[in-house]
Amino acid sequence: MTDEPTRHHGGRLIAQRLKAQGVSRLFTLSGGHLFSIYEGCRHEGIGIVDVRHEATATFAAEGWAKVTREPGVAALTAGPGITNGMSGMASALQNHSPIVVLGGRAPAFRWGQGSLQEIDHVPFVRPVVKLAATAGATPEIPGLVDEAFAVARRPHTGPAFVDFPLDVVFMEADAPEIVEVAAPRATLADGAAVERALALLDDADRPVIMAGTNLYWGRGENALQALAEARGIPVFLNGLARGCVPADHELAFSRARKTALGEADVALVVGVPMDFRLGFGAAFAPDCEIVAIDVAEPAREHPREVAAELYGDLTSTLHGLSGTGPDTKGWVAKLRELETARREAERAELEDPRAPLHPMRVYGELAKLLDRDAIVIGDGGDFVSYAGRVVDSYAPGCWLDPGPYGCLGSGPGYALAAKLAHPGRQVVLLLGDGAFGFHGMEYDTLARHGVAVVGVMGNNGIWALEKHPMEYLYGGWSVAADLRPETRYDEVAAALGGHGELVRTPDELRPALERAFASGAPALVNVLTDPSVAYPRSSNLA
Repeated sequence: MTDEPTRHHGGRLIAQRLKAQGVSRLFTLSGGHLFSIYEGCRHEGIGIVDVRHEATATFAAEGWAKVTREPGVAALTAGPGITNGMSGMASALQNHSPIVVLGGRAPAFRWGQGSLQEIDHVPFVRPVVKLAATAGATPEIPGLVDEAFAVARRPHTGPAFVDFPLDVVFMEADAPEIVEVAAPRATLADGAAVERALALLDDADRPVIMAGTNLYWGRGENALQALAEARGIPVFLNGLARGCVPADHELAFSRARKTALGEADVALVVGVPMDFRLGFGAAFAPDCEIVAIDVAEPAREHPREVAAELYGDLTSTLHGLSGTGPDTKGWVAKLRELETARREAERAELEDPRAPLHPMRVYGELAKLLDRDAIVIGDGGDFVSYAGRVVDSYAPGCWLDPGPYGCLGSGPGYALAAKLAHPGRQVVLLLGDGAFGFHGMEYDTLARHGVAVVGVMGNNGIWALEKHPMEYLYGGWSVAADLRPETRYDEVAAALGGHGELVRTPDELRPALERAFASGAPALVNVLTDPSVAYPRSSNLA
């Protein structure tokens, strides 16, 4: 006699492949199209974390990826569940965050007859993901889930989407043998390009490293730090690369970036596009030789000519550029003197006594309470821009922001995932009062799941990122840029099961922050900040 093959419904087949891929949590908002997946996760021991809006589920999946460097997973119900989650998918695409989004779908056998939430998701999801597909039959499910993870993990990493018709996911099929998941194979950079880059570095008097998010995804931080130390190259970091070289390392800089990039003779641009954040390449001097280094070829052409392009495994590439060149001590000393002077110049703002508070005073007090491995999440405009300028990171995965897609409302999902992934670490959510309006109800989610995130709000009663530039452009006139002054968002957090406090003066701030950290509950410190303070911007968004 032969054993009958084990049969499972589609949701169990999905959950088995999630477990094989190392998934421990699924972020979701309840929907009938997903019941089979939930039941499968219950059998396979995968935790289900339910939120109050599908956008948060997708952002939580991205947040999980950002703090673990493993794919995060969200499950969204059909129709509006998918459309609600699309901003998170678009964000993950631009941030190269590996996530897998599982969608519900109206039943295939009734297609075209007007089932509840019947719509073909694939055509409109496809532009914001690396893969968009529909399971055609129950036996296809395991292979399709594995394909989604393989695509999400393949450089450039990013989001993958698969939806499952209601009938297909509820029907049964033979369960395949559970197979191990192999890591994607790393490619190596072109040897001739490496030699070209070596020749440039060997003659560089003023080299600089500008590294970004893909350094983090490519796990290249140790090799980058070794290269910088071997050649004495100053390092600047943005995006998820912040913390990949500790902020207090002798070669780590932030305040001297404009001078360093503008005067460098050779720039290693590692895992970061020359987009608006780098002036579309104009942040570097016209005669600077640029070496573009990344895990894979970019999706679009560089906005200026580069001297060498090195695409492949970052560890081997960066180790291959090690060596000795001209003495850079004078160059590094010049930048350190400038860095120190600019940090010293910030002191007056960090200690500003005004009330309502200057945003910098908030960060001056907060910095005294942060652990070295605290995870800080930015979700706002001007208030978070100040944080990006002065909050230092000392380890990879400690600074999360929306990235170049700039989608406000990502913060609560990021914070939820970060604290679940690292329950023993401080997780601090920096919020503008405008950003709170997107997904402030997620304080209910944090409270229900016992997730003690500390939120710090800069509440200036305006959309400062829009109001100040609009008034500058139009002679003092602005529209659609005002919020209700002094709104008690702290009381909203308390009503949803958290800890809330209002801060009006600098003297109230430190004690309120200390109580928030000690509360053991999701907390919101609502700090009234001066609406007349405008972040000094110099970048051109377009």
